[in-house]
This record gives sequence, C-alpha cells and structure tokens, in this order.
Amino acid sequence: MTPIIRAFFDRPTGSLQYVFHCEKTRKAAIVDPVWNFFPEAGAVTTRSADEILDYVAAERLDVIWVLDTHPHADHFSAAPYLAEKLGARTAIGRKVTDVQKLWTALYHLNGVFPTDGSQWDHLFDAGDEFMVGEIPVRVMFSPGHTLASVTYVAGDAAFVHDTLMMPESGTSRADFPGGSAEDLWNSLRAILDLPPETRLYIGHDYPAEGTAPEYMATVAEHRLRNRHVKDGIGKAEFIATRSARDATLPLPARMLAALQVNIRGGRLPTAEADGHSYLRIPIGKFEPR
Repeated sequence: MTPIIRAFFDRPTGSLQYVFHCEKTRKAAIVDPVWNFFPEAGAVTTRSADEILDYVAAERLDVIWVLDTHPHADHFSAAPYLAEKLGARTAIGRKVTDVQKLWTALYHLNGVFPTDGSQWDHLFDAGDEFMVGEIPVRVMFSPGHTLASVTYVAGDAAFVHDTLMMPESGTSRADFPGGSAEDLWNSLRAILDLPPETRLYIGHDYPAEGTAPEYMATVAEHRLRNRHVKDGIGKAEFIATRSARDATLPLPARMLAALQVNIRGGRLPTAEADGHSYLRIPIGKFEPR
C-alpha cells in the first residue's frame, strides 16, 4: 500500500512534519508536528500546526492518530493541540518512560508529574501494527538518537525521524543524554534492511535560506550513497565517524526548553499563580560547546 504523503517544513528548527493518508478512505495520521517556540521571547505560536490543520481541512482528511517518533530536543510537540482540534489519539513508543525518568532527574523534577507515559493516549511496543484506513503501519524501535525513538513503517514508506539524514548529509547525532552511536548503528541497519524501494522520510534538513528542503530517499539510495552508513561501511567505522562528528556539534539552542515540554507530551508546566508557565533551566549540568 502506498500512502499519500505531504511534508511540512519549519525552517527555524529544520524540522520536517508529515501528514500521510489512505487515498481510498481519507483516514490520516500526522507525524512529529511542531509547536513553534521563540526562546528569545519565551513565546509559543501554533503557526506550523495551523498550516497542517488547513491542509487537513482542504483535503477533507479524517485524522485518527497524531504520532511522535521521540521527545524532540529542538522544538515543542504540537501533538496535544492537533489531537484536540481533530479528535485524534496521540501516541509514542513505550520507552518514552525511560526518557521521562532521565530528564526529570536532570531537571530535578522527580515526583512533579508521572513518568509512566500517561501524557499520550497510547504507547507502542516494538512490532505493534495498526491501520490508517487501508494502510498498514508497523512500529520499529530505533534507539540511538534517543532511548525512545521509533520508526513508523506505513505501507511502502517509513518515517525514520532523527536516524538518517539525506544521503549526502549522512545520519543524525547520538550524543544527547541516553543516546548511543552503537545503538544508532543497529537501528540504521534495521531500517536499511527494509525493501529497497521503501521511501524513507527523515526528520530534519538544513537548506540554505531560500532553498527548499529535501526529505526523502529510498532504502536503495541510502545503501548506495549515504556518507555515513552506505554498504561497505562497517560498525566500527560508523561509530568512530559519528562520535567524532558529534564532538564538534553545539547542543540545540532549544534543548533545555523543549525536553521539559516534550516529556509532558507537548504540554507546558502547570501555570503558576500569575497564570503563566515557567521553564526550569539546569545550571552546570551540561558543558558549553
């Protein structure tokens, strides 16, 4: 089965969001929607999510799932906002609970909110399958970038989040808390064992201003020319390359804000007495890069 796929791009964070649907039934799912956050103002808007809502309405789609692939470090998740607007269910991989426990400790938030994944309507296990109309969707665990990352294989397409980049750019980083270059290698090889014609939709691209993003290449294309993980590159070489590259990367500017929202399923902390939410920034727990 071949889903119809529309990509949406948030240029400030380089984030790609997707809507895929069954052409026959018009049933649809949204993957990794962005809730726009402006750190310099401490402000949020729903511009990106509303663009998705406009597309869903124009195409007369019935969205039944809003899916997170993992708790993102560079943008807030708009999953709760879209789910409420569309009457859909939210979901993520079950290992999100490990990420919640890790980051609540880093934020010194233990006991402030549940770390059982209850912020989502459903937690997927590896190998779970569900339907979006007549499109079968299978869940693969894909750790490495985070402890909780999953891939959604929808018919002849797969939403591989922050594992692969476009072939010329290689792969995603594995240096966040809970990340692992070795785990990422194992996840990448599992993805590249999918049928060669499978369309792989990535989580990020960073084109020059005025240039459109690229976001899809097939399994065959990655195996032929992905600079980090093409056929012929072994595990040790990949780990060395990935680790060396990660050591040069700054932490995402929005990371310390985004994770405390996204471990809550895309919700701000409970408002204080003045009606405003406040984010906690741990001092001294991370080294400058």
